[in-house]
Amino acid sequence: MSTEFLITSLVVVLIPGTGVLYTVSAGLFIGARAAVFAAIGCTFGILPSLLASILGLAVVIHSSALAFQVIKYIGVAYLLYLSWSMWKNSNGLALKKEKSDERLFSVMMKGFLINILNPKLTLFFLAFIPQFLSSNSSSYTSEMLVLGLIFMFMTLVVFILYGLLATSVREYLINSEKISRYVQRVFAGTFALLGLKLAFTDR
Repeated sequence: MSTEFLITSLVVVLIPGTGVLYTVSAGLFIGARAAVFAAIGCTFGILPSLLASILGLAVVIHSSALAFQVIKYIGVAYLLYLSWSMWKNSNGLALKKEKSDERLFSVMMKGFLINILNPKLTLFFLAFIPQFLSSNSSSYTSEMLVLGLIFMFMTLVVFILYGLLATSVREYLINSEKISRYVQRVFAGTFALLGLKLAFTDR
């Protein structure tokens, strides 16, 4: 593990993407615990892509246009579903209380699905991690796994921080249903745009 890997990984994790957007929305509209569960879900959604790249399944996805397209469009459909759900719920009171562990589990699973249904994440690991492998490594598989787990840990920490920062401004939205409705619709529109972007993205 090098300093270059840590710095590059941190930059990649800090760049706002679908996972960050989802975690922030959970913090804003549900609360701090939901933000943490969303971050956990998004982080564990990375694991299948990491294992796929290590086991070489990314090569299959890269070489099979059909496999890539199927996974991609399932992901597109899911992002559009999230967008529609958020837009629909913005017609009522947008902010909700954290009610139960069942609800928090649902928040976590949505975060998990956001990342697991992104085929480009597997290709990202296949291209990203090998750049930082030691030339004299005795086991590239073990080293890739360690680097991947470090990347996941950094993702978890950064996402939780994003979510808690969003929660800190939650009080300002509680007192204004109008503002919360507009903010929620902005998030819904952003999810829709991310889905369309994924739909028109090549491998």
